Amino acid sequence: MARIPYLREEVEIPENVELAVEGMKVRVKGPLGELVKDFSHVHKLLLSKEDNKVILEMYFADKKGRAIIKTIASHIRNMIIGVTRGFRYKMKIVYAHYPMEVKVDEKNRLIIIRNFIGEKSDRYAKIEKGVKVKVTKDDVIVEGIDIDAVGQTAANIHLATHLTGKLRKSPHGREGGPGILDGIYLYEREHIK
Repeated sequence: MARIPYLREEVEIPENVELAVEGMKVRVKGPLGELVKDFSHVHKLLLSKEDNKVILEMYFADKKGRAIIKTIASHIRNMIIGVTRGFRYKMKIVYAHYPMEVKVDEKNRLIIIRNFIGEKSDRYAKIEKGVKVKVTKDDVIVEGIDIDAVGQTAANIHLATHLTGKLRKSPHGREGGPGILDGIYLYEREHIK
């Protein structure tokens, strides 16, 4: 595979955002808060700031190096969007027979799911740091400025109600059919502002 002698990617910094590059750490500050990410695990990458741009450079990049530089640029763009507009994931609480009860425990940073498919024991999902969760009648709204934390919290909620194996089979013994569809499912992603 041919190597590219020099690869460069630029990320524009908006006016209302302060961005600092400290070695391999990127610190982004905006109207909604501050995010810090460390990219020291990426080899051969050079990070710098010129005027209102972040410059990502790599020498003698192969196919994997090209993918890495684009990925890091995307992470920085998501940090900028997060501190200016934020992220909101909407999830739907779906149940057929047993009414599911979902509560947020702010003290322990957990979501408690009660009476899921009639189970006596509760199910729990972890809320990541910097994420706010609101529960309405049939919706769970996950908000935050870090897209990774918001997405991971939504995944934790979904996986807490995910059924596999024998539990997934049809409740009435019919062959075929979709089986039990109870759970909490992601249906919309948007920006807060």
